[in-house]
Amino acid sequence: MTDLKKAALQIFHETLAAIDIPATMGRKLSREGSHISANGATLDLTSFERICAVAIGKASVAMTCGLTELLSATCQAGGIVVAPSFAKNVPPGFRSIVAGHPVPNEGSFAAGRAILDFLATTNERTLIFFLISGGGSALVEQPLDPGVSLADMQELNRLLVTCGASIDEMNAVRKHLSAVKGGRLAAAASAAMKITLAITDVPDGRESALASGPTLPDPTTVSDACIVVERYGLLTKFPASIRARFEDPETIPETPKAGHPAFRHSVFQLLLRRDDLFHPAHHAAEAAGFVTVCDNTTDDWPIERAADFLLAQLAELKRANPGRRAAIIADGEVSSPVTGKGVGGRNLAFVLRCVEKIAGERIAVLSAGTDGIDGSSPAAGAVADGETLLRANALGLDPADYFWRSDSYTFFQKLGDTIETGPTGNNLRDLRILLAE
Repeated sequence: MTDLKKAALQIFHETLAAIDIPATMGRKLSREGSHISANGATLDLTSFERICAVAIGKASVAMTCGLTELLSATCQAGGIVVAPSFAKNVPPGFRSIVAGHPVPNEGSFAAGRAILDFLATTNERTLIFFLISGGGSALVEQPLDPGVSLADMQELNRLLVTCGASIDEMNAVRKHLSAVKGGRLAAAASAAMKITLAITDVPDGRESALASGPTLPDPTTVSDACIVVERYGLLTKFPASIRARFEDPETIPETPKAGHPAFRHSVFQLLLRRDDLFHPAHHAAEAAGFVTVCDNTTDDWPIERAADFLLAQLAELKRANPGRRAAIIADGEVSSPVTGKGVGGRNLAFVLRCVEKIAGERIAVLSAGTDGIDGSSPAAGAVADGETLLRANALGLDPADYFWRSDSYTFFQKLGDTIETGPTGNNLRDLRILLAE
C-alpha cells in the first residue's frame, strides 16, 4: 500500500475516533441539579411525572447511553431504542428493537407501531427526549394507509433510492405516506414536552431531512411529492396501493407545518454536525503534513461532477503550495443512481469513478461513510491511488464495467482496498479525503 493511501486511511480512522457521542452530549447539554438546558430552554426535571426517550438511528445506542449518563441515577428514564444491529449496552429500562437499513423490514414496522403506541401514553406531565440520527427513515416506518404493506413500502424505498432523486426529493414522497415521518411523531405526543437531540447527516439548514424529520415541522407539501413522482417517472412503477394515492393526491393528508400545536412544547438541538466532522479531519490531515482545505461544495452533486470538481480543487491547492503535500476534505452525499445489480454504495462508486482519473498520478482518494456501512455493501467505502488502475488491469478488472454494473464493492474487494470498520454506532456524514504530493 502506498504512503498516500496509508495517510488517507489514518486521517479517516483518526476522525472517527475523535467523535465521542456521550461526551458531546454531556458537553453541549448543561445540567445543574434538577435543571437541564437545551438550545436556550431550561427545564426542571422535577416538574415532570415521567421522563422517557425514543432513540432512532444508527447512533441511537450511543445517544441513549449519553442521555442516561447525563440524567444520572437520580433520574431514571426508559423508552425505546431502534438500531440496525443488536447492541449489548442498551441501558436498563429501554426496549431495544433491531430494524432494517437501508431497506425497512418487519422490525421497522414493529418499531413504528411500538413508538406510536408508546407516545399515545404520554401527556402534559411527560418529558420526552427524541434522540435522532441518520438511518431513521428506514429503521422506523408505519404507513398512514393500512392498505399499504411492508412489501409496498420496500418497493417504494427501492424506487426512490435508485431513481437518482436527492434526499430532499425522496423525503418529500416518504413523509406524505408515513405515520411517523414529517413531524408526525411530534403530533403523536402533542401534549408532552419534547426535546429532540440530533446528530445530523444532512446539510446545515435542512435538519427536517434527518431521519425524515419525525419531530420537526415539514417544509414539503403533497404538491412537492407529486412533482418528484412525475419528474422521475415513478407513478406507473409504484405498487398499486401507493399509485392509487398519487393518482388522487387529494386523498393524501398534509404533514404538520410550522405553527402546528404539536410543536408548541418542543425544543430542537443539534449535538453533532458538519463542523464536528471537518475539524478532526482537518486537524489529522495537517498533523500528517498536508496543507488542507475543507470543501462542502459538492453535497448532493452527481458523482462525475463531484469527482472532477474535487480533483480540480486538489490540483489547484497543490499548484498554490509547491513542494507541499495537499489535502482536500469534503463531506456530504453524492448522487449515485443504481444502474446494475451489483453490490456497492455511493462512497465506493465515487472512488471507483476516480480510478481512471488519477491513474499514474501521486494522488489518493478515499470516500467512506462515518456509519461504517455504504449502500448494499458491508464496507464503509474504499481507497484508491494512482496505481489502482494498473493493479486492476493486471487482474482483468475494468473500472467502467464495474461502475455501470453498480458493483463497486466487488471491484475494490478483489484489490483489497475496501474500508471495513463494521457499524460504528455513529452517523455524521460521508467523508471524502483527497491527497496529493
